[in-house]
Amino acid sequence: MTQYFCGIDIGGTFTDCVVVDEAGRVVTCKVPSTPGNFAEGMLSAVDRVAERLGLAPQTLCESLALLSHGTTTGTNAVIQKRGAKVGLLTTKGHNDVIHIMRGSRGLDGRDIRLVVHIPESQKPDPLVPKRLIRGISERVDCFGAEIVALNEAEVRRAVAELHAAGVEAIAVCYLWSFLDPSHERRTREIIEEEAPGLYVSCSNELVPKWGEYERTTATALNTYIGPVTSAYLATIDRELQDKGYRAPLQITQCAGGTISVAKAREAPLLTLDSGPVSGVMGSKFLGDLCGTPNVITTDMGGTSFDVGIIHEGRPASSYRSIVNQYEYYLPKVDIQAIGSGGGSQVWIDGVTGSLRVGPESAGADPGPVCYSRGGEVPTVTDADLVLGYLDGENFAGGTMRLDRDAAAAALEPIAKQLGLSLFECASGVAQIAEFQMADLIRKVTIQKGFDPRDFVLFAFGGAGPVHAAVFARELGIDRVVVPQRETASVWCAFGAVSSDILHLDERVEITRSPFDPGRISAILGELRERGARQLERDGVAPDRQRFAFSVDMRHRGQINEVEVELSGDRIASADLPALERAFVERYELLYGQGASLPGATLEIVTFRSRASAALPKPVLGAQELVGETPPDAARRPSRSIYWAELGEPAESAIYDGAALLPGNRVAGPAVIETEATSVVVHPDQVCAVDRFGNFELRV
Repeated sequence: MTQYFCGIDIGGTFTDCVVVDEAGRVVTCKVPSTPGNFAEGMLSAVDRVAERLGLAPQTLCESLALLSHGTTTGTNAVIQKRGAKVGLLTTKGHNDVIHIMRGSRGLDGRDIRLVVHIPESQKPDPLVPKRLIRGISERVDCFGAEIVALNEAEVRRAVAELHAAGVEAIAVCYLWSFLDPSHERRTREIIEEEAPGLYVSCSNELVPKWGEYERTTATALNTYIGPVTSAYLATIDRELQDKGYRAPLQITQCAGGTISVAKAREAPLLTLDSGPVSGVMGSKFLGDLCGTPNVITTDMGGTSFDVGIIHEGRPASSYRSIVNQYEYYLPKVDIQAIGSGGGSQVWIDGVTGSLRVGPESAGADPGPVCYSRGGEVPTVTDADLVLGYLDGENFAGGTMRLDRDAAAAALEPIAKQLGLSLFECASGVAQIAEFQMADLIRKVTIQKGFDPRDFVLFAFGGAGPVHAAVFARELGIDRVVVPQRETASVWCAFGAVSSDILHLDERVEITRSPFDPGRISAILGELRERGARQLERDGVAPDRQRFAFSVDMRHRGQINEVEVELSGDRIASADLPALERAFVERYELLYGQGASLPGATLEIVTFRSRASAALPKPVLGAQELVGETPPDAARRPSRSIYWAELGEPAESAIYDGAALLPGNRVAGPAVIETEATSVVVHPDQVCAVDRFGNFELRV
């Protein structure tokens, strides 16, 4: 029986599914997301892709060697404020940490007006109201020594009160518990005795590092989304098993790999942003295959535009996140996003009279005006249709018909108000969205010390290939890759199926130079053992386990650290000069040549381990290149398209992307259409099919 590998990613507008067989054949599908019950859309995607394979859903599930799933259940619970009613147990006297927040109130750089005029800002709705917070008598000091024993009677009384108040979950976060977690572990035991079945999160298990506010926030967020995410994952796991799926279900996570469904239910915070992260991991897989180590990943869907960086084959990471102004520390692949997608709404600023695009989105329901589902506000997709970039008669593989007349009618009043023609207005909408995207990419690259011109840009998502040529040109990037033709529109699902199992563990312990190599090796050894135990629980044999280590370092007296990679979990005295040189190199890459302080005392703050195991991967074989001239079968009837570069509509060539062969070249102006996206080739640009089946656009 043929084995298949499946990746599924749920987005705000569509649920994407990719299935790869043993020979490397890729089959994709895209179905509308079902916000009321995301499990319906996920299972519908399985049924649809099985139909395309000519299989019954039961047969496909029985033949799956691996299913990796990216879920937005937790993200939507936060955005829609539909999480659990949470109680919080913390060290007595520190009850208000989560309400005090930091002085920036989670607004760092996101809205300059509010940062500059902080009195105009306000705090977010509390994750846990004060009436559901209980202080417990206990204390561990900054060296991990017990100062005050845990008052178990207070814990029992607090749990009883919170249970009576109707809480659905309890978060536990004590001071310095990451140095001595015994009080939190005992508290969990008491909660399970007093209120069996209540969802519980302990900070030492989720975020074992300092930053009292950030650690409390992470624990409370995990608890807030825990019940709904856990219930969703349990339902999916059960229904897939009922359909015949027998392999362990893997869930994509924000650190750039997958975790077991059991781990995801314990720590659902790890699933936030996991969908966009999967797109980065799919790009890393393809970049490794094609010998492209430096990649800017751009994912433009219906709701947002997400950007990631891969430098020298490794995704850029961040260790600080913000959700609804709440800051927390959690290692993750660094993804930056703006509300600029195909569904981004077009409007005129009433104060300035200028044309604006986003961040509000029409989403999946009602969607753009041209979807004919009740949408009344024009969107980027409506503008693309008016310009001629999209074929209204053959959208989403022919499953939808787009109403160009309705899109034009929705844009016309805006064009008249601005004194523009319909084409000029639609072109302006597209360019505003494209320039917003270029601006985000500049920030993401330059802030990390990178020049975007040193990278290849990968464009995916349903709308990414439509606009990539323009925002790449704005950045000075001369090469754009649309990965795997039609698979580009479901690239995050492909990334899910091409990821590895990953467990990331951290240990906070400040050590100063001159460093003790014995102590460093001991801490790294402990992290390695912890990762090995987690992989063993996943059923990974020792010979398949892989480990990578790094440390966060800084100059003594500074607050922010930089991550420095290590060669292994053992370090000798002879290795210390190289470690310090690596720190200086990384520090000056971020902050400028000469920014480091020669001879200054250095500190290692955080030790980090990445324990991973390879999962079965799709097979993407290289093919022979044929001639540059596309076959006649790839040509479709031409159509009139408005090009901003020409300032007028022009009859433009249209090609069937599925019929193009490796080596074929298409000169602009032209559009290459695939089942779920279009590659727009502007005048004076050329697009070719490479030997791996990717579209390579030379800007």
